[in-house]
Amino acid sequence: MVAVVTLALSGCQGKLSNGFLPDTISDSGRRVTDLWIGSWIAVLAVGAITWGLMLYAAIRFRKRKGDETLPVQLRYNVPVEMLYTIVPVFMVAVFFYYTARDEAALTDTSKKPDVTISVVAKQWSWDFNYIDSNVHESGVHVDPSLPDARAKMPTLYLPVNKRVEFVLNARDVIHSFWVPSFMTKLDMLPGKTNILQIVPTQTGVFQGKCAELCGAYHSQMLFMVHIVPQAEYDAEMKRLADIGQTGLIPVDVSREKMVPADANKIPAPARTGGN
Repeated sequence: MVAVVTLALSGCQGKLSNGFLPDTISDSGRRVTDLWIGSWIAVLAVGAITWGLMLYAAIRFRKRKGDETLPVQLRYNVPVEMLYTIVPVFMVAVFFYYTARDEAALTDTSKKPDVTISVVAKQWSWDFNYIDSNVHESGVHVDPSLPDARAKMPTLYLPVNKRVEFVLNARDVIHSFWVPSFMTKLDMLPGKTNILQIVPTQTGVFQGKCAELCGAYHSQMLFMVHIVPQAEYDAEMKRLADIGQTGLIPVDVSREKMVPADANKIPAPARTGGN
């Protein structure tokens, strides 16, 4: 039995150390994982103490056979009541501090990006504008149950170990840009522009998806992510140019009119499709 348990736990060790989250492939992933694990440790500790005290009280002060008297009735206990007030407030303050600290780091876009990509979500696919290379890929809805579905899905290429800035917009309804292995996501709102910066740290093929219910085929709004060396990324940009996918798909054809302040966040060529 011990051998079986040991074998089972050894198989889970890698995932357990990650809090059962996906392996991270971005510079921000470790921060999210640490916050997640720390939160669970705190919650489990509070749960264990709370349930322990409840079980202790139920057993220690249970009614015993032949005991017909009532226990001592307590109305006030100021020190205990202060403890029950101060400890939760302190815990909430600690949670707030670490959450605010990590959220500020995850949403920081002050650093100069190496690559800028305009991502436009639409029912039920994605458009990718590679601003610096002046090329694009326009996606169409693909049923993931079809043969070779992954090959037909829109594909986002990213250079490894380069800071990528995503300029996020939605053409129709609210969507959300999510690559689970990035450990972060950001909503995409019609008429608004959100910006996210990520440094991919590992090469490979991963999947992205919409994380906001957006209609009948929301669950099929998928895309592939290829994180590749710089030379391979440059080759893909050249391939898109060679097959005529030059220029940028304009954001201004969206259903909702852009808020002027947010429109200015979009690189000028991507607003109208100009070069």
